[in-house]
Amino acid sequence: MRRVEHVMGFPVSLRIDDGDGDTQGEAADAVFAWLREVDARFSPFKPDSEVSRLDRGELAPHDLSPDLAEVLGLCEDYRVATLGAFQVRLPGRGLDPCAVVKGWSVQRAAELLTARGTRRFCLNAGGDVASAGGPWRVGVRHPERADRLCAVLEIADGAVATSARYERGDHIVDGRTGRPATGLLSMTVVAPSLTEADATATAAFAMGAEGVGWAAAREGCEVFAVDAEHRVFRSPNLPVAA
Repeated sequence: MRRVEHVMGFPVSLRIDDGDGDTQGEAADAVFAWLREVDARFSPFKPDSEVSRLDRGELAPHDLSPDLAEVLGLCEDYRVATLGAFQVRLPGRGLDPCAVVKGWSVQRAAELLTARGTRRFCLNAGGDVASAGGPWRVGVRHPERADRLCAVLEIADGAVATSARYERGDHIVDGRTGRPATGLLSMTVVAPSLTEADATATAAFAMGAEGVGWAAAREGCEVFAVDAEHRVFRSPNLPVAA
């Protein structure tokens, strides 16, 4: 079964390779309902979302939902781990935890599938992938050529996320300087969960060139990166497809 919907501002595609049609459809319904709920609750662009209400001071810390408290806790963990390069509160901007919300919510969606007994699936959210029952092949786009890949990875049960400048320009800011991070062209992270892969890729990109070693040193993470000088870095155990 294959289904594609536009949620949270990007296309989300789901492929399920086991189970019957009814079971697959119910599982897909649960995934997309959850992602739509996340968009309504956590989008900083929706004035009635929980994130927007917190940013306006309408919610006290003890009033937060457990989910938002978890997300903000992860944001703080990455802020501390990067010595401030990763920030969800930048000067002159509102609270924006999207860099963690995307991977966290899609990982939760993958866990919904597993809880329903789905054993072989690939969930692709705007190019970031959570999968089970592979092998699955995941292409890493060339940072300057939309029609080329610079690597093909092979994963079974795990996740792949890429942060780069080619889709949205210099949108990732180094929180230590307040300026766009330009030391890398792209940063791809393979990790056991998309929560870790996506947040680590974004945090490492914000750090610039020093983020490559930082990400590669994190437990369970493998990296493929291209810096601003077009140098390619790949960790020794990166699961490159044969």
